[in-house]
Amino acid sequence: MAEARDISELSFEEALQELERIVGRLESGDAALEEAIHLYERGDALRRRCADRLDAAQARIEAIRLDPDGKPTATQPFDAG
Repeated sequence: MAEARDISELSFEEALQELERIVGRLESGDAALEEAIHLYERGDALRRRCADRLDAAQARIEAIRLDPDGKPTATQPFDAG
């Protein structure tokens, strides 16, 4: 396996692509136990990185409030719920 880059250096897209490769490798059942453990640990770290990036992006999204004339008056935090 090639030397892995530091997870903190990966963009969201790069981390997600690597996570998808790891899941595929684990699902194939071809990895030896030690390799599977290493892949799982790296995959978990990548999953956390992606979740953190998504949380940060959601925190920056704002919904614009409009007055009766349709003009923006303020912003409020985005609520995906």
